[in-house]
Amino acid sequence: MNIRSNKNTEVNKLVEIWYEGSLIAHDFIDKNYWKSQQTEMEEKYIPMSETYVVSNEKDVVGFVSIMDNYLAALFIDVKHQGGGYGKGLLDFIKRQRENIQLKVYKRNKKAVDFYLKNGFVIKEETLDEQTSEEEFLMEWEKG
Repeated sequence: MNIRSNKNTEVNKLVEIWYEGSLIAHDFIDKNYWKSQQTEMEEKYIPMSETYVVSNEKDVVGFVSIMDNYLAALFIDVKHQGGGYGKGLLDFIKRQRENIQLKVYKRNKKAVDFYLKNGFVIKEETLDEQTSEEEFLMEWEKG
């Protein structure tokens, strides 16, 4: 597993991983919403974030984007989920921060469980205005 800063030439690949992962993890949200967000991810969110990619011997298989102490995105290619890449990226970010916050959809049980298992606690429940979905604000602090 290799983790490094992303290259500008990889943004399309990251958007593809994000889009496919979002459709599956958030099947309770209309897929047109995710389609409508692709350009923003490519032109705004990824470029303005501190983004790291994780790769196996051949390909980039996932990425993490963080802004200050806010984890904006953590996505692993659907074909490579369950291989430890997500935990690897999360541990990489944890070594660089004293605390991290993130928001995750309440109905994305797999992600909620992943973050709980990795030391995050639920701080509050909020409503995502764009999707009208309940989400958790979660936080991790260095022990």
